[in-house]
Parts: sequence; structure tokens; C-alpha cells
Amino acid sequence: MKLIESRSNPLFKQLYKWQSSAGRRSEPVLLDGIHLCESWLTAKGQPQYAIFDLDRIAEPALKQLIDKLNVEVCISMPGSLLRSLTSVDTDQGVLFVVQPKVNTVPLRLKDSVVMLDRIQDPGNVGAILRTCAAAGIGRVLAATGTAGLWSPKVLRSGQGAHFALQLHEQVDLLAIANTLEMPMVVTSLDDAQDLFETKLPEKCAWVFGHEGQGVDKALIKRADVRVRISHELGAIESLNVTAAVAICLFEQRRQNKA
Repeated sequence: MKLIESRSNPLFKQLYKWQSSAGRRSEPVLLDGIHLCESWLTAKGQPQYAIFDLDRIAEPALKQLIDKLNVEVCISMPGSLLRSLTSVDTDQGVLFVVQPKVNTVPLRLKDSVVMLDRIQDPGNVGAILRTCAAAGIGRVLAATGTAGLWSPKVLRSGQGAHFALQLHEQVDLLAIANTLEMPMVVTSLDDAQDLFETKLPEKCAWVFGHEGQGVDKALIKRADVRVRISHELGAIESLNVTAAVAICLFEQRRQNKA
């Protein structure tokens, strides 16, 4: 296993540059922690680099991970150096450097997708990706203004869901709407049908919007179906977007279950 001992090491400088630009899809992605690294290894295979805390590589969980890796991708360094590359306060002694594939949006969309319209909280975005993967959605498209799908906080909240999805960023959702071969369904508080009284299509494009402003008005106008989630009157104004996504996707799944 290669050892890096100094900040002046050229590879360390490159790693630090990548960490500083985390979330930009033109750069490799840094994955923090055992769970994310294991998830990548299971879904995608070997990383570009696997970096370990020199003082902790004998720990059972890290040793098990090392045993699954090709020796040429493994690097060790003192914990003080590794911590300067991580985005968490308490690291787990391992960091993967990976280069996820940049996916191209198909010319025509035929299978159910989820579109994120300017959802800004990274925790919300990561939780939504987890929900999409759990509900059998294979593709997520994020409009400009949405939290970076590959940013460290979204990655941590996603807990590996990224590797089960086709992800697209900086997308013009209104333009994409013209490529759909299925209905577009938006969540809205106004001029909308009760979700639980609406027959949901087996396949559709769901649109979920900004935490405060909701879905853009142009997308609402373009929608084939507008739904609202009815709740106890007066108790709350609306649900958190992550809860709304889970309710909608699993209600669609329930209705269309064979």
C-alpha cells in the first residue's frame, strides 16, 4: 500500500484540490465513511483511490474493506492528513475517490422519473434520492438551483442511493417536459386533486418543488395532473418535501401493484 506522509506530496495536493471542489461533476467525487465506500464497491467496483488512516488500518471494518480492494488503488496517510480531506467532523478512517459516469438524458423519457425543482436543502435532496431508489424510480433530474447531487452532504444523506440511480443536474425541466411519453404529475396546494382520490398512472414524471415556493408556476401549468396531500386541517400548512415525495411515490406504487 502506497504511503503519503507530507502535504507537499503531488498526489495529496491533487486530492486536496478535488476535496475543495467537491460537488462539481467535472471533478472526481470523494466518498467519506465505510458505508458509502462499501456501497460504491458493491454497485460500481474498484475506486480510483482508496485512502486509509495509517493508524487505523488494523481495525476489523477497515481491514475487511482493504481485503476487497486491488492493492494498486490503496493509499495510507497519517490521520491528520486524511482529516483534511474529509467533510465530516468524525471520520471513519477511509475515503474513496471515484469518478461516477455523467449520464445523458434520453431523447424520450418512457419510464417513471422524479424531477427536483430548486430543492435547496442537501439533507432533503439526499433523503429524496434514498426514497426514489426504495420506490423503484431509476432516474432523477434536478433543475438549476437544486442542491448539488454529488455534494458531500447530499452523498451522506443519500447513503448509497446515488449508485442505484441515473442522475442528471442543471436540467431545464420545462424543456424535458416535451420529451415525456407519460403524464407529468406535480404537487400543488392550489387547483389540485386529493392524492388519495386520484387514479395515478403506472408511469409518470413526478415534479417536486422548492421547500418554500413549491413547484414553478410554468411547470404547474404544463402538468397533466396536479395533486395535493390532504392532512389534518389547521395542524400544518404543508408537509416537508421529503415526506411528500415518500407519500406520493409509495401511493403510486400501492395503486399499481400487481
